[in-house]
Amino acid sequence: MEMGGVERLIVDLIENLPRDIFDITVLLTIHQGEFRNAFPNHVKVISMQPGREDMSHQPWLRSLQLARRALTLWYYRTFPKALYRRFLKKNYDIEIAPGYTDFDAVLSSPMPSRKIGWFHTDVGYDPNRKRVLKRIESLQRFDWSIFGSRQTREVIKELYGIEYPKSSVIYNAIKIDEVRKKADAFPVDYNLHPVFSSMGRLHSRKNYHTLMKVHKRLLDEGYTHSVAVIGGGGEMENLKKQALELGVQHTFLLLDTQINPYPYIKHSDYFVLPSESESYPLTIGEVMGLGIPVLSTNVGGIPEMIDHLKDGYLVNPDEQAIYEGMKVFLTDEKLVSDIKENSEQSIIKFDNQKIYDEVSAVFINEFKKKS
Repeated sequence: MEMGGVERLIVDLIENLPRDIFDITVLLTIHQGEFRNAFPNHVKVISMQPGREDMSHQPWLRSLQLARRALTLWYYRTFPKALYRRFLKKNYDIEIAPGYTDFDAVLSSPMPSRKIGWFHTDVGYDPNRKRVLKRIESLQRFDWSIFGSRQTREVIKELYGIEYPKSSVIYNAIKIDEVRKKADAFPVDYNLHPVFSSMGRLHSRKNYHTLMKVHKRLLDEGYTHSVAVIGGGGEMENLKKQALELGVQHTFLLLDTQINPYPYIKHSDYFVLPSESESYPLTIGEVMGLGIPVLSTNVGGIPEMIDHLKDGYLVNPDEQAIYEGMKVFLTDEKLVSDIKENSEQSIIKFDNQKIYDEVSAVFINEFKKKS
């Protein structure tokens, strides 16, 4: 339950689904991450293995604990019936895989339940056809599939000729009022304005290495600004090394994961999302709700969230296009002002109650089919 879009979706849905209808149990593979204790009290949480937070600080003992955890998880992946005997001792009407990493576990369940698979991934960016086919063919085996954006479903049909007649598109809920409250939790003072903030896991496809090159180009051309990236991940060390090589370690700020990232965004001047692939990123709606002008790559379901030149600015996910977009933000005050004003009106398109109702309807319909 580390900081991420799927994890936030899980917690949000569980908090807002009607409690008088659904009795919910959450099975966590590892009790780890910023959201591990975020579930409401009425939800039963079962954890298969402890997280890093619960392990010893002694390196030798911690290594043994990690090895034991890895072996235990391998065993349950290999023998899923043992997992159900150990952790899930009653029958459930519906089992849900919230992401493709959970597909195999739910599909191999021995329970006579209705099985729902949730898919958020834009497969258009992934050149590994074998890996993609395994995921999207597994998704066909579910009783019902939910896609996080129209593009997520359409690109599978376009590239692989696979359709999902038993499916629906349901956007992720965006809790703008909560974000606004959290954004006022503490002040943030940046040394160099204007500031482009960004938020995401530090993965190569998030394209922060390209954003850093663009940042350096703009500085060299005399466009004073800084970039603040909120998020942790495997690319952290590579990005730190790149920042040193480019000499931008004081203007390209790597702020790591933050429990509350919103003050860092609120006190920035613009927001930039340079990703090579996305589905329906919650961050876009949250940033619009904070009144920060958004510059984003035109990938995945983002065009379903942003009207180009109206309430945001869309560019291709390459260095030159991102460079031109950031330069526009730094030079065209009128356009940026219009985007900011329009985005404050556009947030009405994010109707959370409609989303909760749609999810509830899917679950109720699947329960009826089981009965």
